[in-house]
Amino acid sequence: MSHMAGSSTSELRTPVFNGENYEFWSIRMKTILKSHGLWDLVEHGCNDPDSKKEKEIEETKDAEKSTLAQLLMKDARALGLIQSAVSDQLFPRIVNEETSKGAWDILKLEFRGDKQVQNVKLQGLRREFEYTRMKDSESLSVYLARLFDILNHMKSYGEELSRERIVQKLLFSLPKSYDPICSVIEHSKDLEILEVQEVVASLKSFELRLDRHTKNSTERAFASKPKCHGCGKFGHMIRECNGNKNAHKMNYANQVEETGTLFYMCNAATDVKKNHSWYIDSGCSNHMTGNEGLLVDIQRNLNSKVKMGTREVVPVAGKGTLVIKTKLGKKHIQEVMLVLGLEENLLSVGQMMEHGYYLVFGGNMVNV
Repeated sequence: MSHMAGSSTSELRTPVFNGENYEFWSIRMKTILKSHGLWDLVEHGCNDPDSKKEKEIEETKDAEKSTLAQLLMKDARALGLIQSAVSDQLFPRIVNEETSKGAWDILKLEFRGDKQVQNVKLQGLRREFEYTRMKDSESLSVYLARLFDILNHMKSYGEELSRERIVQKLLFSLPKSYDPICSVIEHSKDLEILEVQEVVASLKSFELRLDRHTKNSTERAFASKPKCHGCGKFGHMIRECNGNKNAHKMNYANQVEETGTLFYMCNAATDVKKNHSWYIDSGCSNHMTGNEGLLVDIQRNLNSKVKMGTREVVPVAGKGTLVIKTKLGKKHIQEVMLVLGLEENLLSVGQMMEHGYYLVFGGNMVNV
C-alpha cells in the first residue's frame, strides 16, 4: 500500500515482520494503527453482520447503512496495513482472514504465545539476568550490550526492573579489577537516585584508565626481560636458545614470499621424529609439513620459498588441506604449506586465529 487517503509524506512506514521480535513489531504497529484511528477496531473488531442481519439492514435507515459501510472500509484499511507489514513467508498465515482483528489475533497467538509460554520465557530471562557476569575476556561495552539486551527482552514481556536493581546488578557483576570504582560509586552516591547512565559513564572512563595501566605494566614486564634474537621470544638470549643442542634440535625457517616479505619462524622439537604429531607454534607464519600424505586437495606450482636452518632456500612444493579427526567429527585446516625436507609438522597460531579458531593455553596443554 504505497498511498492512503489523507496520507502525507511523513506517513509512518509499517515495519515488516518476519517472525522475529514480535513484541517490538507489535508495539510499532499499534502506534501506526492508532495514528490512523484504527487500533480500537483491530483490538475489538467490528461485529460483522451475518446474512440474517443483512436483510434487516436493508430495511434500516440509509445513515446506519453508510456507518456500517464506513466501518467495513476502515477495517479493510487496518487489514491492509497489517498485510503490508508481514513478510511474504508469513503472509499465508493471514491470507484467509477478512477482518483486521482476525489477522492480528492469529499473529499474536502464534508469535507471542499464551500467558504460560510467556511466563516460562520470563522466568528464563530472570535467571539469565541473575547469573550473568562480565567475563574476563569481555570488554565492558560488550558486557553492557549483553546485559541491556536481557533487560529489553524482559521489558518486552512486561517486566521492567527498577533503576536501583539495575545499578546494583551492574556493580556486583564486574570483575575484581573494577572493585575500586564500584566501591567509590557505592559509598559516594545514593543508589536509589543514581541514574543507570551515570554509572555506565563512570565505568567506561574507569575502563580506559584500566586499559592504559595494564598496557603500561605489560610493556614494563616485557622490557625487563631479555629478548632472544633467534626466535624473537622473551626470557632468554640467543646462546641459551641454541645452546642445549643435545636435548633440542632448533629448526629455523623463514618463509620468503615473492614480494620479499620475511616471516621468521623458530620451532623447538625433540629429536624423536613422530611425523603425525603437530607442534603448535606461535612463531611461525604458516602451517607447514614435509609429509605429503597428510594433505588433501594439494595445489602445486606456488611461488613461495622457505629458508631452512641450514640456510638453504627451499621452494614450497604445494599447499593443501589437513583433515583432523576430532570428537566432533572431521575438521579441516586449510592452507597448509608442503615443504619437502621439513621434519616437523607445524601449526601456526597466527594463521589459526585468522581463520576464526580460539586457542586457550594452560596446564601444559593448548585447547583449539
